[in-house]
Amino acid sequence: MINRRHILALSGTSFAWRLSAAQTSTPADVSLYIALGEKPGITALMNDFVDRLFADPAIGRFFKDTKPANLKEQLRDQVCFLSGGPCKYEGDSMKAVHADMGVRKADFNLLVEVLQAAMDTRGIPFRAQNRLLALLAPMHRDIIAR
Repeated sequence: MINRRHILALSGTSFAWRLSAAQTSTPADVSLYIALGEKPGITALMNDFVDRLFADPAIGRFFKDTKPANLKEQLRDQVCFLSGGPCKYEGDSMKAVHADMGVRKADFNLLVEVLQAAMDTRGIPFRAQNRLLALLAPMHRDIIAR
């Protein structure tokens, strides 16, 4: 469940991953990368996040044909890049990856909650959480089925 302190971060937008935009988007200033713990911190966060996704039956079903290690690596690279780090994402676009998955808004919101739980567990400061969610929020259009 989304707690009240995240409502502001999510109001008016939804969170998503659009890897297609990752290489053309302007990365955040390096302070977010540092706040997320640089590459080791982002790696730990994405490992925790992906483990939670696979463990959750409601959202894990979308990843049944996905190799966890590959997803962890791709998400690490995307978040590293978007947060101002030195990484580069080279995977497929989110639009292509999710085209036939039928992800609904409720499914998508559950994914946001899983990410928030992982960030809370990792002790990521609230401001950094909001900054990361704000970078990812506009990308939902490529994930949610219309």
